[in-house]
Amino acid sequence: MNLMYYVRILIRRGWILALAVIVTAAAAFGFSKLQTPTYRATQVVLFQPARSDYGLTETLRTLLASNVVWMNSDERAQDVINRLQLDMMPGELRSHAIFASDPTKLTVQIDVTMEDGPLAAQVATEYGTLLEEYRTEENRDAQREDRIDAMKIDTATYGQYSPKTKINVIAGAVLGLLLGGVIVFVLEYLDSNIVRRREDVERFLDLPVLAAVPAEDSRS
Repeated sequence: MNLMYYVRILIRRGWILALAVIVTAAAAFGFSKLQTPTYRATQVVLFQPARSDYGLTETLRTLLASNVVWMNSDERAQDVINRLQLDMMPGELRSHAIFASDPTKLTVQIDVTMEDGPLAAQVATEYGTLLEEYRTEENRDAQREDRIDAMKIDTATYGQYSPKTKINVIAGAVLGLLLGGVIVFVLEYLDSNIVRRREDVERFLDLPVLAAVPAEDSRS
C-alpha cells in the first residue's frame, strides 16, 4: 500500500474520522458541564530545626510522618469543625482532606477538596494553624537548640480541581480518532475483496494492467 492509497482512504472516508472526533469531543464536553465543580485548596507547612545538625534533621524527617498521622484523625477534624462551626461529622471532613509529608523539603502539604472553594481554603488553613500550634506546644518542653518550628507558607489558595473540561475534550477527541480509525479499517477490510480500480487488479494479481476496456456509453 503506497502513500496514494492512504490518501484516497482519507479522501473517501475522512468524514468518518471527523464525525467520530466531533461526537466524542462534544460528549466529553457535555459530560464535563453536567458535573458539579469541585475545588482544591492547598496549605503548605514548613518545618525548621533550631540548628543545622544532621541528627536533628533526621529526627525531623521521621517526625514529619508522625505529624501526618496526628493530623489525619477524627480529633483534629473535630477541632477544625468546632473552630469553623461546620455542620458535618469528623469522618466527612476527613474524606475531603489529604495529608502528605515531603522529607526532602521538610514540609507537610494539606489538600482539601470541596464543592465550596473558599470553605476548602479555610479548612486547609485551619489545619495548618493546628499543626503550628501543636509544634509550639511540643517546643515548650524542649531546649531551645532542640526545637523544631512549624510555619504556614502563605495562605491556602484554591482552584478548580474537577471537572477538567479541556483535558476531557482532548481525551474525547483522541478516543474519537481511534474509534473512527477502527471503523475505517473495518470498512476497508470488508471492501478489500471488491475490485473497483486498476490498482485493485494489480494488487490482487501482482501484475501490471496493460489495457482496460472503457465503459459503454449509454448515449450512443
